[in-house]
Amino acid sequence: MNEMLKTIEYLTFLEGFLTENRKSKFLEILQLRTQHFTVAIEDVFQMHNTSAVMRSCEVFGVQEVHVVEQKYGKKIDTEIAMGAQKWVDIKQYPSIQNCISGLREKGYQIIATTPHTDSCLLEDFDISKKSAFFFGTEKDGLSEEVMQQADGFLKIPMVGFTESLNISVAASIILQSVTQRLRNSTINWQLSEEEIFLKRIDWAKKTIKDCDRVEERYLEALSNK
Repeated sequence: MNEMLKTIEYLTFLEGFLTENRKSKFLEILQLRTQHFTVAIEDVFQMHNTSAVMRSCEVFGVQEVHVVEQKYGKKIDTEIAMGAQKWVDIKQYPSIQNCISGLREKGYQIIATTPHTDSCLLEDFDISKKSAFFFGTEKDGLSEEVMQQADGFLKIPMVGFTESLNISVAASIILQSVTQRLRNSTINWQLSEEEIFLKRIDWAKKTIKDCDRVEERYLEALSNK
């Protein structure tokens, strides 16, 4: 992003196009957003499932979603996502190794969600560490590549005959549990002031119609000063 578009003056300019209600709503929601937890989705063939996971991330305040498209280069189902892709940051990767390496560099531990017998039960999961929850397909689960590099394994307690849940259902259950516990803890889980500031700019731009032209007008006015 152009450094001239990272200023409080630019944010004030953009927010001049927004209602007071919209501005206060952005602030209210951003105070509840987190990057302490994130979600990675591996090669889900049916993109409506990926889109539904994005929707769950948005609902439970998880700001980033990581999508690996190693096998299936499909587009997000915007109807299922219901606008969630506008409010969460979607990072896309050509391979699972790119994704894992990138998340480790950001300080995340890799958590494979699997009904594995050695998995930690959801209610016993340690929320204190930055964690990236990896989800695979209902049929095949996560790849061996993820399973071998995972720092831990997590499962949802189940008491029926069925051993697995649809990916979007599993993601919703896990995210609701860990984010609720996180917000009730003393862990520093909120976005930084700088992250909130940059998101306010990003969300304002996504809200304003024909924002490219609005941005051009702003830069022209600056150059004419």
